Formats: sequence, C-alpha cells, structure tokens
Amino acid sequence: MTNATLAARPQALRSFWRRFWSRSNEKIGYLFILPSLIHIIVFLFIPLIFSFFLSFRDWTKPNFSDAPYVGLENYEFLMEDSRFWQAMSNSGYYTLLAVPLGMAISLGVAVVMNQKLRGVYFFRTLFFMPVVSSWVAVSIIWLTLLDPNVGIVNYILGGLGLPQINWLGDPRSAMPSIVLITIWKGLGFNMVIWLAGLQAIPQELYEAAAIDGANRWQKFWRVTLPLLAPTSFFLAVTGVIGSFQVFTPVYVLTKGGPLESTNTAVYHIYRRAFQEFDFGYAAAQSWILFAVIFIATIIQVVYVRRRREEIQF
Repeated sequence: MTNATLAARPQALRSFWRRFWSRSNEKIGYLFILPSLIHIIVFLFIPLIFSFFLSFRDWTKPNFSDAPYVGLENYEFLMEDSRFWQAMSNSGYYTLLAVPLGMAISLGVAVVMNQKLRGVYFFRTLFFMPVVSSWVAVSIIWLTLLDPNVGIVNYILGGLGLPQINWLGDPRSAMPSIVLITIWKGLGFNMVIWLAGLQAIPQELYEAAAIDGANRWQKFWRVTLPLLAPTSFFLAVTGVIGSFQVFTPVYVLTKGGPLESTNTAVYHIYRRAFQEFDFGYAAAQSWILFAVIFIATIIQVVYVRRRREEIQF
C-alpha cells in the first residue's frame, strides 16, 4: 500500500463524515418543520380544497350526502346578489379609509420614535402593546368607551361643549369608528416595520442633502419617502389583504349594523354559513372574495414594477 493511499484515507473519512452529518442535519430540519407542515395541511390545504369542492354544491343540511351538485349555480346567483356586493362595497370603503390613514399615521409615529429621545424605547413598547392584545378584548373596551350614554369619549366631548356622537349606532359614523379602532390596534405593528425601513437608510444621504441646502421637509420628501418604497409596498399589500378580511371588530361592535353599513364581506359570509347554514353558497362567496383580493394584489405589484421602470429610465 502506497503512502499516497494511506494519506488519502483520512481525507476520504473526513469527507464521508461531512456528508453524513450534513444529511443528518437536513433530516433533523425536516423533523423540526414537520409539526408546522402537518398543521398547514390539516387546517389550511384540506379546508381550502374542501371549500372549493363545496362551492359547487347546495349544502344546507348537516348531512353532506344531501348536498347535490349544482355546478355554477352558486356563482351565477352570487353575481346578482345585491347583499353580497353591498358587503364587498363596505369592505372596499373600509380598505380605502384604513390602509392609507393607517400607513400615514404610523409613519408619522415611526419618524418621531426614530429620534434619539429620552424614554423612546418605553414609548415604542407602549405603541406596540395593542398589537399583542386580543381583538375581542380591544373591541369590548372600545365598545364601552364609545357608548353614547356612558362612554368616556362622549363625556369628554360634552365637557368641551362639542356635540355628542352615536359612534357605533349611526350609519354615517359606524364604519369610520371601526376604522379608527383598527388603526389604533395596528399602529404598533406598522410603526415597527416603518422603523426598520427608516433605520436602513444611510445617514450619509441626509448629510449630502443637508450640504445641498435641503430642509427637513425636503429631506423627508426627496430622501426618506423614495427609499421607503419597499416598506410602503409591503404595508400596502398586507394592509389591503387584511382589510378585506376584517371580521372581529365588526362581529363584536356592530354585528354588521346599523342598517348594514358595517356588514363587510367576511362577516356576510360568516352569517350566510353559520346563521343561515347555506355552506355551499358561502363557500362560493369566499372564493369570489379571494379572487378580488388576488386581483387587488396583482394590480399593486404591477403598479410598483412600472413605477420602478419609469424611475430607472
């Protein structure tokens, strides 16, 4: 046996053990993600496929064997269902109010929280606390605060000599009230995302802008906002998706009222499925809602890509 062969053995042994441990770690990694994978399959993919299958059937009885196949009848009836499209319109109105206002207010808070101020970490935590709070608990608290008779908000308005408002009982103010509660609830999350974007901007750019004579507003408009475009895109897309799926505050605060002014799409689907027990038609509505959200997301993606191409050219 030659010296070259003897010298090659340790190298081959090390290579074998390296491959063995890498494969072993890969298997361990799959074991770690297995519980989440099972959860996703059982509670996401299987219900998703079943709801699509169900949307072509007329299932109004507990026994699934009594769910005859009706083809596209659910979708055809849905196209002429004014109640559903009114709920979709309410969801669109809610989205148009909640997403831009929420982004603008949280950006303002993030800009302030990005400064070197005393106690800034305490205030960041304070703003983030509603995010980790239960939506049901938050809704109940606001239901008490906005009570037209004993609520503290109307008490303060009366003390200031301002007219008191039936916040959740008036069709004109019910949806804006839910929007304000939603903005307050999600302010901390948006603030953290904005802060991540703000802290990723190089300080040298602000120094260069200052040398060119830019004031604070010009720095914000010409430097900060353009460099926050990826963050803005992320918050806009997730905000639109979340807004079209709003349910809990509507369920707890208004039950879709008054006069159906807060009857959003998801709450309407919930009532159709679990109060009227028309599961097949509710499944068809949920897939139309998915299509609307998907199209809205695609429009945003295409718009952002075109804007980037225009900037590059």
